[in-house]
Amino acid sequence: MHFMAAVLERVGAPLVVRQVTAEELKPSDVLVRNKASGLCHTDLEIIQGQLSWPLPVILGHEGAGIVEAVGQDVTLVRPGDHVVCSWNPTCGHCFYCDRGQPILCELHNLHNGQGALLDGRSRLALDGQRLNHFSAVSSHAECSIVHESSAVTVPKAIPFDRACLIGCGVMTGVGGASRMARIAAGASVAVIGCGAVGLNAVQGAMLERAEAVIAIDPDARRLEIARTFGATHTIDARANDLVAQVKELTAGRGADYVLECAGNEKALQTTFEVARPGAEIVILGKTNVNQMVSLRFGSMMGEKRMIRSSYGGARPRRDFPWLAQLYLDGRLKLDELITRRISLGEINDGFAAMTRGEAVRTVIVF
Repeated sequence: MHFMAAVLERVGAPLVVRQVTAEELKPSDVLVRNKASGLCHTDLEIIQGQLSWPLPVILGHEGAGIVEAVGQDVTLVRPGDHVVCSWNPTCGHCFYCDRGQPILCELHNLHNGQGALLDGRSRLALDGQRLNHFSAVSSHAECSIVHESSAVTVPKAIPFDRACLIGCGVMTGVGGASRMARIAAGASVAVIGCGAVGLNAVQGAMLERAEAVIAIDPDARRLEIARTFGATHTIDARANDLVAQVKELTAGRGADYVLECAGNEKALQTTFEVARPGAEIVILGKTNVNQMVSLRFGSMMGEKRMIRSSYGGARPRRDFPWLAQLYLDGRLKLDELITRRISLGEINDGFAAMTRGEAVRTVIVF
């Protein structure tokens, strides 16, 4: 079959909308007709060369659509299902899957960075040559071929442009608060960075009934948005007395939980400075994987516990329907995350706006 997709052919170049070819489905494959795809900062890292990936590639890992066809062994979905795609497919039986850590699935981590699905192969071609998958989804295209564990059914009532956001930014932020930090009711929470992940960490803390949710960011507009997502207090990240302000709001101790969502060295240092002794720290942001970072050692002392999480403790078949239902019940904000809706042909404009810091989430609508 053939469909249109935005292809990155070389680092630093604009994406080009091309007709690509897909193989026949393998037994565990699912063909999804994409209806919406969110632009994520990880996509931009590939475009700019901060994260290495085999080229050419179809980017995109926040996708939602309708199952069009399934391989002969697929049991988890069927044609007509509405699905959100997970960028973390799992084999279900490797060392890590057996130990309840599917985010570390050995087959996924072995083949993902090679631009392949769980079996180590691509299903895509461009002009007769291999075309690579990105994060096992490649949703910046009219169709995606994914492993069945990546296709997660959600209620048909949720609009696709909202549903796609669940697949990465929403899951990472809300999950960081509820699944990884496991915020206790009545606690104080600081969120460093109020982009898409940070805003969702804010509303995740609110959902867990935190008493004080302190949003920290250098952008006044994003701090204002954070208020609408549940932040009880906001602080300019450039303030010289930032740490003192957090302590003033937390009985002089610092925050019980700190979620870092900015992805830079300064934010990482701030995270440890504003965390009280004994605090729980969850690092959700990321920078260049080869960048060395340095921290003031004293800021790490005091029995603080830190974990780095890539997906907010996601169990997609458990969590995606939960998040979708929270939205349908009016308890989770998704509409407010969307800065702009674009066509596939406008994708380069969408990434340019992201580079300028103008967008929370831009969504391709097919």
